[in-house]
Amino acid sequence: MRRLKDDFHDLVTELQEKILRQIQVYDPNGEIIADDWERKDFKGNDGGGGITRAFRGDIIENAGVNTSLIHGEVDPKFATKLGSDDSCLWACGISLIIHPKNPKIPTVHANFRMIEIGDKVWFGGGADLTPYFPYEEDFIHFHKVWKNALAPYGVYEKFKDECDKYFVNHHRNGELRGIGGFFFDHFNTGDLRQDFNFIEDISAKFIESYFPIVERRFKESWTEEDEDFQLHRRGRYVEFNLLHDRGTAFGLQSNGRTESILISLPARCKYSYKYAPKKGTPHEKMMGYYKPIDWVNFTL
Repeated sequence: MRRLKDDFHDLVTELQEKILRQIQVYDPNGEIIADDWERKDFKGNDGGGGITRAFRGDIIENAGVNTSLIHGEVDPKFATKLGSDDSCLWACGISLIIHPKNPKIPTVHANFRMIEIGDKVWFGGGADLTPYFPYEEDFIHFHKVWKNALAPYGVYEKFKDECDKYFVNHHRNGELRGIGGFFFDHFNTGDLRQDFNFIEDISAKFIESYFPIVERRFKESWTEEDEDFQLHRRGRYVEFNLLHDRGTAFGLQSNGRTESILISLPARCKYSYKYAPKKGTPHEKMMGYYKPIDWVNFTL
């Protein structure tokens, strides 16, 4: 298990560097704020820490590509929530969020993690897209990459469905945060090395799933109306992250670093009472896509 944990930590730190380099391809003059941090566990002992990389630039308004490796005691009440009587936790993962400035480029989120508490060990993760303009070919591309990655393991349909059920603003009549992707948690087939190989394989597909969309859209112009819609949808993104996201709750309840946890929030967002886009606009059309859709078989 020790070697597997080391391998997983190496995996996420290498992926962090690859993704940051890819961001810099499109935003070479952007600023990376490198911020390594440490934490104490529930009993005040060394509890590990993480590597936060915050990015801001001309193309990417704000982004966070973060890794963490935490260990030690947690509040026994929190351990119970995780299904264990043992309060000794080990958790490692990468979590990223990219909020582009251009409304024609979608926001993207992804994470991959390994957790051990007591005698329980599992993997989790996923990736999902939050677009602001109805470029259906981009949505098809994103979903096809993940279907091709997951289908050989027989889990694409299940993980897509889990994503459509998870990233939902239930207080907004079941409106999805974006157009989905895939999501899984408590993944353990009984062969941890095989499960690690699965995570290694699919996490390598993130760059292919997202950056061709950035390449297609980053030079496109946009209007004030496009930006207004983007900022309102970012407001819905904030609502989900603060009200429903289990990752946010896990980070805070495990004595994680608040600045690194809340880096998922956009630099700017908007809220207007009873907001709705104008009728007949691309933004009204986009509102019709925040629901479960079979994008792989979508007909343009």
